[in-house]
Amino acid sequence: MGSDPQYIKFPNLSLAQDVFNLSNPACTPAVQQTSLKKLQDVITEHKMAPLYRHLAHPTEGILNNSGEGVTQHPQNAGTSTKPLLTSNLLASRKTPQKFDFPWDEKLYQSLLEDNKKELESFQKEEDDAEEAAGETEVQAARGKRAEFWARVGDKDKAIESHEALLEKTGFLGTKIDLVLAMLRIGLFFGDLLFVNKTIERAETLVESGGDWDRRNRLKAYKGLHLLTIRSYALAAPLLLDSLSTFTSYELCSYSSLVIYSVLAGSLSLKRVDFKAKVVDAPEIKAILGSGEDQLAALSGEISSGPGAREEEMKDASVSRSTPAGATTAVNLTSFATGSSAPVDTEVPVDFSPLANLVNSLYNGNYRSFFVALAGVEDQFLTQDRYLHEHRAWFVREMRLRAYQQLLQSYRVVGLSGMANDFGVTVDYLDRDLARFISNNRIACTIDRVNGIIETNRPDDKNKQYADVVKHGDSLITKIQKYGQSVRLRGSERS
Repeated sequence: MGSDPQYIKFPNLSLAQDVFNLSNPACTPAVQQTSLKKLQDVITEHKMAPLYRHLAHPTEGILNNSGEGVTQHPQNAGTSTKPLLTSNLLASRKTPQKFDFPWDEKLYQSLLEDNKKELESFQKEEDDAEEAAGETEVQAARGKRAEFWARVGDKDKAIESHEALLEKTGFLGTKIDLVLAMLRIGLFFGDLLFVNKTIERAETLVESGGDWDRRNRLKAYKGLHLLTIRSYALAAPLLLDSLSTFTSYELCSYSSLVIYSVLAGSLSLKRVDFKAKVVDAPEIKAILGSGEDQLAALSGEISSGPGAREEEMKDASVSRSTPAGATTAVNLTSFATGSSAPVDTEVPVDFSPLANLVNSLYNGNYRSFFVALAGVEDQFLTQDRYLHEHRAWFVREMRLRAYQQLLQSYRVVGLSGMANDFGVTVDYLDRDLARFISNNRIACTIDRVNGIIETNRPDDKNKQYADVVKHGDSLITKIQKYGQSVRLRGSERS
């Protein structure tokens, strides 16, 4: 159970991000050209005939205007009997532009021929193993076939081959690795329902005796999935806990994990937990911090444990000075240690909008908070395939959090003063607050005549009493129904 993880090389989830970039109007032409070049190179290198057809086919490819849907239909020609292949790879189902992803029929046929030869070699290896070797060699040949289908981008056959391999596998660690591989296949193609079911299977296997590394990997997988379905409150603790022990580089880069963790924690954690797990967390300070804080976190002087500040080194001040113009653009490739998965070199990421968002929210600098929130939306939410779909919801919920944080400290707030604090007009603030008030998200009323906002703080004791009465009535009703059912059964027996 403590063996190294297997089946972690394919599918390459960064390719799904590249496909997303091509269909995302918010991406710059330079980013789209880079993604296009990478896709073409990888498709040729790894002989990805199924994915190439799914993306670039003149009539069925999802990156062509004539193939706006997300379903690839099987080719009716006698040379191919491909299964139905579906995906949710694009930024939207109806893309507003046509992409220059050329279709080369000769290349496609060449890739198909290479795939056929490779499959024949796997079958020969499996047949030879069945005749002259043991079950281990047979499983190794089947494992190569499963990895092949994951590599070339055929979702259905990849899942089918992994399931067949899973049925014949006896080792728990290998079973968990196979289920995690199927999880990544679901994430690659954006099949959230399949991912949710597979996570439940992985949890069952891990709870039956999975080792620490696989438990830790599953934590990151589940946190990312919860992020894609707006369950930020459940995702935040999983993602934040994964920061210090992250090894799942087959899932995402460390910089992406930092972004996901900070966004989830900023939205869902209470102020005390937000301070401890995001604002003061050493793993996050090492990335988002500036000057002495960043150096202290990187050198290990800052610890999340109690009394950490009392144990700072006496002579640390000798080498903690930094240039005044230091930025928060960080290259995180050096953090990619302890994983056997191939790690692509990460480009430096400018975390300044994210750092400003965290600091301005905690310190109550709401004008800067709104500016930082716009920067986070432009730089992170619109550019990431997992965050893009829920970007408007996230921005709205963060505005709500900022409003609640300010209003909970006062009984009455001046409307113009609050608008000035947030750097918006009175009319905008009035409209924005009205939507939250009408949906019972903020307990306050707006008096435009007097230009004030009055908060309505609920009485906790009265609320608790009302909840007890409500739940008590429900319990009495259930007991009465149960009693009637018991009496009826008793009369039947008599």
